[in-house]
Amino acid sequence: MEKSKSLVDRLNAVNEYEQQPIPSNKLKGWRSFLGTYAGEHTAGTEFVIGPLFVAHGASAIDLVTGLLLGNILAVLSWAFLTAKIAVKTRVTLYYLLEKIAGKKFTLLYNLVNAGLFCFLAGSMIAVSATAVGIPFDMPMPQLTDIYPNNIGWVLTVFGVGAITTLIAMFGFDQVSKFAMVAAPWMIMVFIAAALAVLPRLGVTDAGSFWSVAESTIWTGVPLEGQSKFGFWHILFFAWFCNMAMHIGMADLSLLRYAKKWEQGFSSATGVFLGHFIAWIASGILYSLFLIESKGSLTFAPGPIAYGAVGAAGAICVVIAGWTTANPTLYRAGLAIQSINPKWKTWKVTLFVGLFTTIAACFPGLVMRLLEFVALYGLILMPVGAVIFIDVYLLEKLGLKSNYAAVKGIQLNWSVAITWLVTLTFCLLLNLLLGIEIFFLGLPGWFVAVLVYVIASKLNQKK
Repeated sequence: MEKSKSLVDRLNAVNEYEQQPIPSNKLKGWRSFLGTYAGEHTAGTEFVIGPLFVAHGASAIDLVTGLLLGNILAVLSWAFLTAKIAVKTRVTLYYLLEKIAGKKFTLLYNLVNAGLFCFLAGSMIAVSATAVGIPFDMPMPQLTDIYPNNIGWVLTVFGVGAITTLIAMFGFDQVSKFAMVAAPWMIMVFIAAALAVLPRLGVTDAGSFWSVAESTIWTGVPLEGQSKFGFWHILFFAWFCNMAMHIGMADLSLLRYAKKWEQGFSSATGVFLGHFIAWIASGILYSLFLIESKGSLTFAPGPIAYGAVGAAGAICVVIAGWTTANPTLYRAGLAIQSINPKWKTWKVTLFVGLFTTIAACFPGLVMRLLEFVALYGLILMPVGAVIFIDVYLLEKLGLKSNYAAVKGIQLNWSVAITWLVTLTFCLLLNLLLGIEIFFLGLPGWFVAVLVYVIASKLNQKK
């Protein structure tokens, strides 16, 4: 009983400054962000996304060049968009949005945001579960699976989800510390695993790697039933797979702790270790799995890593899933908690963790991860454009920033109209012109900027 009380007291003492700027004595240096980004982006998603590029028939040259340019654009977006605003305001995305858009819009946005984050965290819990289930000879999900296919899978997911939720409940400090411990080890396992299996793919020396890569790993030919990915798919996916975090401004909640905006460049540790090296490494592992399993439909990161390098690979999958799910649950908890500041963040995170764990039981989250990641970034993108314009442009145009707070209103219609018009525009591009979801974010951002400026002029003039 005493231990339980002590735990609750510790959780109640966690202060994430949800409704106020971060105090100067709580700001963090480069080390915290280098570890957090490396841990979050060298993570469970990499064991899924890398293989999916193989399944979608990316060629070797398209993969390398697309990832290089796309990741550079992502780092620039984090630094020049998100980090600058985070250091300028020192508040969470949700609190800033409430001042701009009003409580009614923020309530809707937070529910949508938290739900999307829960699904992403759930997919990572599922990734970890594929490794935890190996010793029990648990049937693994197939490429075509949407629903859980056995009770062992559900029990394993709930065990992994409980640990993930507990870490997230202790706030940013624990999330950051966990990432700093796990990240260096994980990236070494990714690299070592890929190097270890290259001889089994026919690579005899450094000079033969590229020819094997083109003929055996990234052949340019998609698997049956999968669409074809080219250079532009890869570039825009690498740039926009974390659109919700940088262009969508979700990482204001993390980067508000930064001492200076240049720490936004620490995202490079995540994208180049995770979204470049780790995607390439996991693609190598999956191509070997396809060859040795003779085209098996099993799509489970745990067995793929275990088949390549044994227990170290399986353990890496478990930790990798946690390092993505932990900060994602943290963000989801903040989104829900901002609806009612009197709620304790750790209690909200506990509830969110339960919802996330239930979602993780459905393997379809993992099988459709590329499309889901692109979709959730697209949905949150218009609000990022609104925040950017509100912070940097509105007052220069003679308009009021933080309009909802200034006028004391519950709903700023300029923001609501911007969100609705932008997403409708993107939907029409997809339905009428057949533009794939991966490419909609860029034109959508400029439409959001234009609509918000016009709507603000009309609204504030009235």
